[in-house]
Amino acid sequence: MRPDNPTQGRVALPPTPGMPGGETARRSDWATLQRLLPYLWRYKWRVMFALGFMVAAKVANVSVPLLLKELVDAMTIPPGSTQALLVVPVALLLAYGALRLSTSLFTELRELVFAKATEGATRSIALEVFGHLHALSLRFHLERQTGGMTRDIERGTRGVQSLISYSLYSIVPTLIEVAMVLALLGTRFDMGYVVITLVALVVYVAFTVVVTEWRTQFRREMNELESSSQTRAIDSLLNYETVKYFNNEAFEARRYDEALERLRRARLKSQSTLSLLNTGQQLVIAVALVLMLWRATQGVADGTLTLGDLVMINAFMIQLYIPLGFLGVLYREIKQSLTDLDKMFVLLEKEREVADAPGALPLRLQGPPAVRFEDVRFAYEPARPILHGISFEIPAGQTVAVVGPSGSGKSTLARLLYRFYDTQEGRITIDGQDIRQVTQGSVREAIGIVPQDTVLFNDSIEYNILYGRPDAGHDAAVAAAQAAHIRDFIERLPQGWRTVVGERGLKLSGGEKQRVAIARTLLKNPPILIFDEATSALDSANERAIQGEIRSAARNKTTLVIAHRLSTVVDAHQIIVLEHGHIVERGTHAELVARGGVYAQMWKLQQSDNPADGNQVA
Repeated sequence: MRPDNPTQGRVALPPTPGMPGGETARRSDWATLQRLLPYLWRYKWRVMFALGFMVAAKVANVSVPLLLKELVDAMTIPPGSTQALLVVPVALLLAYGALRLSTSLFTELRELVFAKATEGATRSIALEVFGHLHALSLRFHLERQTGGMTRDIERGTRGVQSLISYSLYSIVPTLIEVAMVLALLGTRFDMGYVVITLVALVVYVAFTVVVTEWRTQFRREMNELESSSQTRAIDSLLNYETVKYFNNEAFEARRYDEALERLRRARLKSQSTLSLLNTGQQLVIAVALVLMLWRATQGVADGTLTLGDLVMINAFMIQLYIPLGFLGVLYREIKQSLTDLDKMFVLLEKEREVADAPGALPLRLQGPPAVRFEDVRFAYEPARPILHGISFEIPAGQTVAVVGPSGSGKSTLARLLYRFYDTQEGRITIDGQDIRQVTQGSVREAIGIVPQDTVLFNDSIEYNILYGRPDAGHDAAVAAAQAAHIRDFIERLPQGWRTVVGERGLKLSGGEKQRVAIARTLLKNPPILIFDEATSALDSANERAIQGEIRSAARNKTTLVIAHRLSTVVDAHQIIVLEHGHIVERGTHAELVARGGVYAQMWKLQQSDNPADGNQVA
């Protein structure tokens, strides 16, 4: 009996908002199968042909013991019948070999015909899950546990293949073979053989189901602990620098070892119960085999059965033992695959917090649009409001800057404009079109952003710049890099444009990452631009140089600038000062300085810290 596969089974989902402890309702196995069937129904003709080959393979397989009986009986011939000895066994041997070959041939044809269906269904589900995860809101991705979620997807994808294979190629063939063997035993011999086989089958199945259901709790615990240890390891590795900063390698190793120790104990418990299950199954099979052979041996001794009959019964039982012995593994694997698949379907069915309205049309723009925030109220959590009735306009082709202390809601404005979240009250319009009434894709296509925290793909610098417009080509990437003042740096690198930036771009400095982000946004060249602390990681010389390029890029574009460093926003057409989610001042730089209010105090503080260009607001 094969051992349990430790990569299969129930896993822990990331906590789900609105459900205690992140628990999700477990659907029935039949409901999970129904959820899978539409993916297979696309290949219905392949399924039918595969089932036909499967039945043919089983018919050939069951015919082998019958032919073996004839072969043994044919050897019992009168003395001197040399011709029969030479001709009959040779013909039977050839037929025996042909049946054996047919069994393998039909089995391989079945696999060949249905391989496209299996791989196609797996691909369709995996792609749908991938697309759905990208469609989920930012809230989901901020709350997810990457290690656990990737295990869900990995196990679920593998579960599709296992479930299809075991369901279509093991359950039905096993039932066909058992039915054919019972029919042959009942017609060729007395019903005692059928009774022994049926009783053994019922006891075997009942024992397997009861013990496997009991084992499920240990199996579930093992897989939850496996996901937990995986999540802990990945989280620690993603925070490699933080671990080093605080010299906590030993602490992380202890935490990981604690998780591994709990996993070890759970695996031992699962393995011991598996051994109990396997031993019980073998006992049932052994008792049934002894009873059948004892009865057949008595028949041969009494002269009611031939030696060939004894060999045939023995072959039937051995042949039946294989699928019967596989039932235990089959049941466990199907249960585990169903659970794995259900977890992936739970991810697939997770509701999108931000979705396109029914019948939403693309955003229609003619030139630089005007952007309006109208009495916008928003809270990430009900008990902690972030924006309190924010209203302002960014006129077409102009630049509006939003400044204020950390936590005042500045970056939230950019997230709402991108529709990472929807407003609880009020609305945001682009050229008079409520962004909730148009497609998200068209809104995001019209906006380019240089975020405060730049994250790059673990690929080449050229790939990351071209991500702004993947079909732009190398020359366009070079021009964008030139505008972002990073071309010289790239071309001095040993691998130049092919330099891989590492996971999340960690091989580059903060300033270098920020310039790559500026380059890809300039390459996208959208009508609306957002600069969220776009130069915060740059030195003063590069900042002044890039500010000139940003001003040039923002010309004739509708631009929202979010900043702490006030020197970056002095040329804005309007400056809005946020405090605790409220607009406390608005006006040009000169007007706000002359007013002597909050902005003037911030400006004075920065000028006193660094008269050359100011510093970040405390």
